Parts: sequence; structure tokens; C-alpha cells
Amino acid sequence: MRIERDTLGEVRVPDDALYGAQTQRAVENYPISGLREHPAFIRAFVLLKKAAALANRELGSLDTNLADSIVAACDELLDNAEKYRPQFVVDVFQAGAGTSFNMNVNEVIANLANPERGTYKPIHPNDHVNMAQSTNDVFPTAIRIAALLLLFELLPELDGLAMALGERGDAFASVIKSGRTHLQDAVPVTMGQEFKAYSEAVARATRQLAVAATELRELGIGGTAAGTGMNAPRGYRQAVIKHLNEMTDLELVASGDLREAMQSQLPIAAVSSALRNLALELTRIANDLRLLASGPQTGFAEIILPAVQPGSSIMPGKVNPSMLECLNQVCFHIIGADTAIAFAVQAGQLELNVMMPLMAFELLFSIDILKNYLPVFVEKSIRGIEADRAQCEAYYISSPSLATALNPIIGYAKAAEIAKESAKSGTPIPTLLREKKLLSEEEIARIFTPEFLAGQAD
Repeated sequence: MRIERDTLGEVRVPDDALYGAQTQRAVENYPISGLREHPAFIRAFVLLKKAAALANRELGSLDTNLADSIVAACDELLDNAEKYRPQFVVDVFQAGAGTSFNMNVNEVIANLANPERGTYKPIHPNDHVNMAQSTNDVFPTAIRIAALLLLFELLPELDGLAMALGERGDAFASVIKSGRTHLQDAVPVTMGQEFKAYSEAVARATRQLAVAATELRELGIGGTAAGTGMNAPRGYRQAVIKHLNEMTDLELVASGDLREAMQSQLPIAAVSSALRNLALELTRIANDLRLLASGPQTGFAEIILPAVQPGSSIMPGKVNPSMLECLNQVCFHIIGADTAIAFAVQAGQLELNVMMPLMAFELLFSIDILKNYLPVFVEKSIRGIEADRAQCEAYYISSPSLATALNPIIGYAKAAEIAKESAKSGTPIPTLLREKKLLSEEEIARIFTPEFLAGQAD
């Protein structure tokens, strides 16, 4: 152990730690979840510290040698992220605003840049690494950068899911099946239409998420403690954003009002809400697919899901919709996380919202788990779905709702009579039409096709 001092006194810090006294206090104060900040969030913080050092050097606020040492330390962290991740030890549940984690980053950079750990000479974590910054403008800026970086990984996976659902729609275009409204038999649809609609739902939710993400590009960096820019030199925020754009290509811009950017976390709420809406759609689709695959003997059994693992520890041969069940659980977490973020966003008071650490964790974790699961889900579930054509035909051909298609041909009253007789006797409607000689074989062949029964909206 080594002894360090902060404004509250002496602190014992592990001798091999790159962090220092303020980080150690946070470790002792918040032994809560064992969860640490997301790698994308650490990366965003380090990028921001590097951009700040470059800006302060350009503006003459920071000695060139000190700035270069800070930049070199940041580059070392960026280039060897896995090696240094254990140095970021503050729990995701921590003091308000995120001061503990900001100091964790400041101390690690300072100790990497200095010749001796714990001395903070010539580079001090507050005076130099944190120059012209406050946790209050750094933390929300890092959330936005990290979220954008992760969203750029998530959006292509969502596009892939929409495409895979659309491809299944093409494959099932000729599969006529009974539609269902109120979970009761309704007029026929094609399975292709169902899957095409799922594809469009995912695409729409993805577009809404992408639109919400544009709000994250406005940064309040340079506002320092209360949005007034105290201790930041003129031109600082523009210089920081210029360097961040050079490093990330994120098309970041300065917020039009630094006070608003610090008081309000509406962009975080907007992205979280869009993620929640996406999760609601994915949950609905997963529930539909589980229902359509139910059985195989006592359910709908209209689709066959790929078997990915045995479904029971006691029932031999049982196969469950495991991939869909996992997607449901991922979506449930995202929906719950949005509720937590909503409470955090409304908890801002006056010049600052101190609940940002919770926002950072919940938002980034939600994006990450969906990003990680979607490619596996698409490959092991969606792409392998098959239609049970015989089962689909058996359902739709015996459904009394099929008589709806006869309304313009034989009239509503006659169609209702046929529907009632079909329901009572169990005789398929085409058979009744033949027996009663109401339609010719040519007319029956024309009517009972995907184009006639389910193509009216095209």
C-alpha cells in the first residue's frame, strides 16, 4: 500500500494501482453491485480527456510538455483498453453526478503520465488532466459519445433483423393461413404478409431510434460547473469538439445553451424511450412467433423454429423456443431500464441532474445487450424458421371466416349461411360450395388463391 493525501486527509491506496486517493474512497464508500463502467464509456471519457488536453495546449492554457504527456497517457489507455480496464474500479452506483468516476479517470491518466505513482508531479489529476472541466459537463458529454459509439454498432444489427424477417416473408409469400383478430379466426392472410409486417415494424422502430440519436450530438462540454463556462478559456468548447470529431467522426456540435445542456438530460430520455419502443415491438413479435410455434400437437404449430438446445431436463425430446424467450428477457430489461432512466431524468434540480451515473449504466447496458444478442438471434432463430404449409392450409380452409371472401360473389346472407353450416358440420367452405353448386370449379380455383384472399391491399 502507499499513502496518498486528498482534501480530507490520508488514504491507503494499493501500491500497484494507477488510481489514487479519491478513487479509493469511492471504492470503500460504494461496494454495491460489483459492476463497473462500460468499456465504451471508459473510452469516451479518455477521448474527452485527450481532446481537452489538446484544446488547452492550443489555447495556451496548458504547458506543451504536460499536454503531450497527458495525450500520450490517453493514447496508451485507448490502444490497450483491456490491459487497463481493471484500473477503473468505481461501482456504477456511486455518488451523484459521477465525480467518483471522473476522478478515477483523472488519477489513472495522471499516474500513467507521471514518472512516479501517487506523487502527481508534474501532472496533477485536477489541475491538469481535469483542466477547464467539471464532472458536471464531462460526464453527460461522455454518456452521449459512448451511446453514439454503441448505437453505430446496434443499428446495423437491427437492419439485419429487419432484412432477415423480410427474407422469411418472401419465402412464405405463397403460404395461405388463417388470420386472427382477438385471437379468434379471421379472414385469411399469407404468412409472408405477417413476416413482412414484422420486418417493417423493426425498420420503423430503428428509424425512430436513429432520429432520437441525433440529439446526442449536441454537447455541453465547456459549461464546467454550472453551465457558465467558469475556468474554461475562450474558444475551449469549440476546440474540444473539433478534436473529438477528428477522433470519432461523430459530427458532434456544441449545444446552443450550456445551461440547458447541464440541467436537462432530455436527449438521454429520448434515446432510452426509442429503445423502449423498439423493445416493445420486439417483444410483440417474439410473442407472436412463440404462439405460432406452439405445439407441436396442442398449439398453433404453423411455424417450425430451429432447435438450438434440449428443452427439458425431464421430458425427453421437448424443444422450446429458447432464442425467442431470451429475446423477451432482453427486451424486458430494456423496458425496465427506461423506467429507471425516466425517474433519473426528471430528478434534475436547478443547475444539475446528479442522477447521471444511473442513466449512463442503464442506457449503455441496454444498447449493449441488444447489440450482442441480435446477430445470434437472427442466425439461430429467424433465418431457420420454416412454415408448416399443411397445418396452415388445414386451419384456413376450415375457418368459417373464409366465407367473408364470398360476400361480393354470392351476397352476405348466403355467405353467412355457408359459414354457419361450415362451423356446425366442420365441412370446409370450398366443399360446401361444390356440394351446393354455388360456384364452378374455375371460380373456386380463382377465389382460393393467395392473390384473391390476401392480396386486396397490394
